[in-house]
Amino acid sequence: MDIPFLTPVEKPKGLIGKFLYFYSKKKIGKVMTPLKVMAARLPFSFVAFTGKISQLDNKLQLPAETVMLVRQKVAEINVCLFCIDIGRAKTIEASMDQAKFDELYKYETSSLFTKKEKVLLDFVTRLTRDRKMEKELFDELAKHYNERSICEIIWIVATEFYYNISNIGLNVHSDMLCDIAKMRKAQKAS
Repeated sequence: MDIPFLTPVEKPKGLIGKFLYFYSKKKIGKVMTPLKVMAARLPFSFVAFTGKISQLDNKLQLPAETVMLVRQKVAEINVCLFCIDIGRAKTIEASMDQAKFDELYKYETSSLFTKKEKVLLDFVTRLTRDRKMEKELFDELAKHYNERSICEIIWIVATEFYYNISNIGLNVHSDMLCDIAKMRKAQKAS
């Protein structure tokens, strides 16, 4: 069943809630379901915490495509359909290589991924799927990434888990944000 376990709040209470709905609609093209299902029921400080993750992501030094590859891989492993959808929408908006994201599920054999990216995705897969890490795989990652980058990778995995679990727990699925992103991109091009 693709409907959230809690009925979405269509009309938020308070000025802040109304602003968040307006901002979501303007920025993304619709009011996101997680906003209507979870954020609308929590005090603003919880919503602000979630927003802080995005603000902190702006301080990451890893390339944007690397960040999105990690987020997408974690979301795929955890099967968070909303997160997969919003992540792909972001890659479309940022004009990232869609063929690479299409082949993410088979990165091990795809020629679109570099050795460095394959090691990264091996690390992310092991950490996400099994919640453990071997020294050998960590050492292989460390051949390609400095200490700050490794900490950033782990931050991305951890925060993506936060997003994934929030949506999975409430049965929030895709908002078809990829379609909105493609439509907006086509409108800008014409």
